[in-house]
Amino acid sequence: MNTTKTLRAGLIGLGMMGRHHARNLKALEGVDLVAVADAHGDPHGAVPGYDVLPDVDALIDAGLDYAVVAVPTQFHKDVALALAEAGVHTLVEKPLAFDIGEAEEITAAYEKAGLVGAVGYIERYNPALQEMRKRIADGQLGELYQIATRRQGGFPARISDVGVVKDLATHDLDLTAWVAQSPFASVGATSTRRSGREDEDMVSIAGTLANGTITGHLVNWLSPFKERVTVVTGEKGTLVGDTLTADLTFFANGESATNLWESMASFRGVSEGDMVRYALQRKEPLRTEHEAFRDAVLGLDDSNIVTMREGLHTVRAVEAVLESARDGRVVEIGA
Repeated sequence: MNTTKTLRAGLIGLGMMGRHHARNLKALEGVDLVAVADAHGDPHGAVPGYDVLPDVDALIDAGLDYAVVAVPTQFHKDVALALAEAGVHTLVEKPLAFDIGEAEEITAAYEKAGLVGAVGYIERYNPALQEMRKRIADGQLGELYQIATRRQGGFPARISDVGVVKDLATHDLDLTAWVAQSPFASVGATSTRRSGREDEDMVSIAGTLANGTITGHLVNWLSPFKERVTVVTGEKGTLVGDTLTADLTFFANGESATNLWESMASFRGVSEGDMVRYALQRKEPLRTEHEAFRDAVLGLDDSNIVTMREGLHTVRAVEAVLESARDGRVVEIGA
């Protein structure tokens, strides 16, 4: 990276995600991690040698170019607004805020101040999905028909303030709109609570994007195995991305090939073509996310960050999913 400016970065929140942000910020070229804050100290020993400050005001006093916010979702609004008022560019962990009103307030504050504001949707930076989006944009699938995701696994002990929709489904709603380059237009959802918690632990979502693509999402904390899969089907074939292994596979539509087995040809709308698994450069997604935000702050390239405006739309989609599951109806999503 060719730049003479070294950015002064701060981090607030040293929990399960904050410790990984600290590791990446300490190693990031062109950046000095100059201050960290957490009201509960440093439980994971992520920042040895640093004085752990008590709050965002103390963090701001350290003199920052940008900050990363990794506190629980319920505190995102107050911390993000304080940083905006201080003129600090900010990356906020997903989701942007606890509800639509808070997300709108944060987004407006950063846009009004002319600051770089982004949301930490790490799945966008997975090598499999980065390559998937590029290939879709290049027309490899032709017209998109369907996007299906599965995000299933066991219950994470780190969760205390949200259900599976705000913690996990947010990733799928964001990445689906991103790979298709089209926002959600409507969602219908069913959720359940099986683990005795107040918040939902399983949800099934059916959606429609503004460009007409239909979507389906299975998300839960109740599966005894871990699965992170995105399947995009179009007129020319299907791309399957596994973000656990960072694998991307293409299944071509072989409709031009002759099917000599009449009984099989009689009911298939498409036919099986070649299958290709791509060799990808496997780089840590969080590192890529931090490099993208650093470059945006430096004014080098802001095309690879998740803007707060995009984060706001995802919060709207999340709230629509919860409303749909509660009321048993399809919910339209405004712009």
